Amino acid sequence: MRKKRPGPHAESDSHRPLRVLITTDWWEPVVNGVVASVQTLRRGLIALGLDVRVLTLSQGIRPHHEPGVYRIGSVSAAMLYDRARIGMPSSRRVLRDILRWRPDVVHSQAEFSTYVWARRIARTLSVPLVHTYHTIYEDYTHYYSPSRTMGRKFVETFSRRVLAVTDAVIVPTAKVADLLTGYGVHRPLHVVPTGLDLSRFRPAQDEQERADILALRAELGIAEGQKVLISISRLAKEKNLDEVLEMVAAADRPDTVLVMVGDGPYRSELEAHAVSLGIADQVRFIGVVDPAEVQRWYRVGDVFVSASLSETQGLTFIEAMAVGLPLLARRDPSLTNVILDGRTGWQYEDAAQFSTHLSALLDDPLRREQMSVAALEHSHATFGDQDFARSVLAVYEQVHAQRSPLVLRQQPVAA
Repeated sequence: MRKKRPGPHAESDSHRPLRVLITTDWWEPVVNGVVASVQTLRRGLIALGLDVRVLTLSQGIRPHHEPGVYRIGSVSAAMLYDRARIGMPSSRRVLRDILRWRPDVVHSQAEFSTYVWARRIARTLSVPLVHTYHTIYEDYTHYYSPSRTMGRKFVETFSRRVLAVTDAVIVPTAKVADLLTGYGVHRPLHVVPTGLDLSRFRPAQDEQERADILALRAELGIAEGQKVLISISRLAKEKNLDEVLEMVAAADRPDTVLVMVGDGPYRSELEAHAVSLGIADQVRFIGVVDPAEVQRWYRVGDVFVSASLSETQGLTFIEAMAVGLPLLARRDPSLTNVILDGRTGWQYEDAAQFSTHLSALLDDPLRREQMSVAALEHSHATFGDQDFARSVLAVYEQVHAQRSPLVLRQQPVAA
């Protein structure tokens, strides 16, 4: 009779915690939603007692190993996407070290360079391959296809092929699950909302922090009594920031200032669009800020605004709520569990709705304060990092239950 393998909460036959290898094309020093998500997951799993390591790309052609992180050599692919890199195939020592370590689960977080490694390692060790699908690629067709229709067909085929060999697929929202089902993906799909370490994001709590808000507003030339709409986003076409500018222009509120934090390839077009709409004096383009300083910029705002339809995780929405900002965003299925209409903010469908909701927020201080409190409470109740890690661990438990314990332990380690 076969001995049942202990679950991931328990130690294995060799008296060690479950080992998880996370693979990702994006890691420090890059700052984006995938990096934030993976870092949060890693910390949460370690807090639950798992042994977690990361396989990612080096910032140069030489591979190297730092505590808990393997980096394979890579070359720049910035011509395809800002700060993107392509992994090199010749990091044999890294592969050998990982196989000797013997992860029990491989959890890939990207579909390109490190996914190839994830698939190879999982196959060699006969361990489960779990994949998190972060990106709605059809919203990025302007980077790689002359036609959105052709781009979507490519994305459908690509996604089916990548996910076909996985044991389970994690998606951050039901919107992404529905999208993959429409692509013809038939692997088990698990909706796991991305969590964040919300201890980094909170409202101003003392006189020094409140003075810092006033100082930042003064630096931007924002007069006392003016209200601030804050946008924190990469300035890229797929973020639909043109519409944010158009909504601000249509609202015709001279008492508001739009502060856009972030940079990207679409900045010059956005600056020109603000001029063409006649609202250049109401818009402040801040550029990139240090990630450690981003909380200060959220605090400058009175309302967080967005028109993006390409979000899968909505991390900036969650951060904004944790700072106590009501949200005003273009209606999108990915925000169903984030924006509770009339409580934590509103979703709009046209300029009239945007203006109505904006006026309700700006002209009723008591209501804005109530929504601020609701946003703060909802962010902590729904999007904490420990709930995120526990939900992902539950997926690991499920895929392990579907595999033979003898197969997991008896595979030879490749040289």
